Parts: sequence; structure tokens; C-alpha cells
Amino acid sequence: MKALLGVIVVVALIVAKGSMFILTEGQQAIITEFGKPVGQPITTAGIQFKKPFVQDVRLVDKRILSWDGFPNQIPTKDKKFIKVDTTARWRIVDALKFIQTVRNETGAKARIDTILDSATRNVISSNNLVEAVRNSNQILEQVQKRKKEMAENKKNGEPIVEEEVSGEIEKINLGREKLSQLIVERADEELAAFGIKLIDVQLRRISYEKSVESKVYERMISERQRIASKIRSIGQGEKARIEGRLQRDLKKIESEAYRTAQQVRGEAEAKATAIYAKALSQDPRFYEFTRALEAYKKSLSSKTKFLFSSDSEFLKYLKTN
Repeated sequence: MKALLGVIVVVALIVAKGSMFILTEGQQAIITEFGKPVGQPITTAGIQFKKPFVQDVRLVDKRILSWDGFPNQIPTKDKKFIKVDTTARWRIVDALKFIQTVRNETGAKARIDTILDSATRNVISSNNLVEAVRNSNQILEQVQKRKKEMAENKKNGEPIVEEEVSGEIEKINLGREKLSQLIVERADEELAAFGIKLIDVQLRRISYEKSVESKVYERMISERQRIASKIRSIGQGEKARIEGRLQRDLKKIESEAYRTAQQVRGEAEAKATAIYAKALSQDPRFYEFTRALEAYKKSLSSKTKFLFSSDSEFLKYLKTN
């Protein structure tokens, strides 16, 4: 009797274990009977029940899942070849349809690869490169503002360097985020058939092809060199202007100094002349004597030879009586 009771308990435990399963918060379940789905997906977490032995449970993730694509070379509308690397987030919204079509996440990602690659290629190739790079026309607005400031500076005679406006900047009509939305809209229509909802797509990276990239860098270097040359040219012009102003100021100072010196010299000579005139009027012979001594001092030296007659007027003060 005890053995029979033990067998009954064991069988009951096996049946109970086969008829119950635990569903976590991040999962949803599909009950299959002999491999065929029965009933609706179970999405409530907790202890759930099924028929033992004849029914199985297929667990499906209901969390947000990520997808990373492979960089693809895509030509834009303006004939520029770029590599586009995309990433996306998706979730399973219809577990029954999901397991009936793609069966598991591996099959789902294979489908997403194909559909998102096609949608991305169609959207990117239908628009110019600038639409995938920029998200607004803010840079264009800043350039326009800068142009007005430079026009004012130029009007006021100030030197300018057209660094920010060295080239034409194309206006965008859609922008990067709008392109991402278009990709989501096109891909989501196809993925709905597999019970998949696409949440968003991001253009993670956009780059030129190697052959084009080197030419872009060369053009950027050339542009920087052009701007540097213009800055140096403006600097040389400023240097010449400053040096010219310095020379002008120096000549003005020298002219003022020369005028003042000449004025002082003229006043001094006038005073000296007045003194000489006063001295001459008081004692003409003494004045004549001092002037003769000055003449002797300047003209007679050990290396000077003169030929004078004995009655020369110049030597009258050297004669002895």
C-alpha cells in the first residue's frame, strides 16, 4: 500500500511539473500541441498551466532587442559613394506570427538584415548626401549671420577672413532624423508580416570610400592653406599699415623737434647778436680783438703754413711794438 501511494505521489509530481511553467517579465509564451500553436500568446508573468506531455512551451522575448547592420556602399542622389552603417531597435509584438514565419531570433535578424538594407539603400540613394549628414539648417543660418557681420566690418574698413563661408553650403529639406523615420516606415510595413515592430533606426556612421576620402582630405587641406595664406596676407597688410603709421608719427615728431630746435637756435643767435652788438657799441676795439683771437685759434696750427706780408692786417695783434 505504501509503495502504491509513493508511486501515485511521484506520478502526481511529474504531472504537476509537466502542466506548469513559470513565465518571467521579459518573456511571452506560445503553447504548441504536437508542434502546432494553440491559443493566444501568454504575456502575463507568473505561473502558467498547460496540458502535460502533449503540449510544449515556446518562449519568445518581449523586450526591446537591438540589431547592428554591416556597412554598405550606397550611391547618393548627387552621385557620391558613401558607406552607411546602421543600427536599429525592434521587438516582437505578435509571438504567434513570429514563430510561424521566422521561428526564432536568428531567423528574424536574417529578415531584418535584408529588409533594412533594402530600405536604407532606397532612402539614401533618393536624397543628396547633405540630407544624411546634417539634421538642420542651423549652420546655414549661422553662416548668413556671419556674412552680415563681415559685410558690416568690411564697410567699416576692418580686415576680414571669409573662413566660415569659404564654400557654398547646401540647404537641407529632410535631414538625418527624417531619413531615419522614412527607413523605419518602409521597413516596418514589411516586418509587420513577421510579428516584428521596428522601433527606430539610426544612421550610426557615414563615411566616404577610400578613393574619395583622400580627395576630400586634399581639398580640406587646400582650403585650410588658402585661408592661412589669406590670414598671413592680412597680417602683412596690418604690419605695413602699423609700420607706416609709426614712420609717419616719427617724422612728425622729428619735424616738431627740428622746428623747436631751430626756434631755440634762432632765439639764441638773436640774443648773441644783441650781446655782440652791445659789446661792439661799448668797445669796438675789444670786440675786434676777441674776434681776431678766435680767428687765430681756428686757422693757426702746427701743420698750417701761411704766406703773409709783413704789413698784413690779419697779424697785427701778433706784432710786437
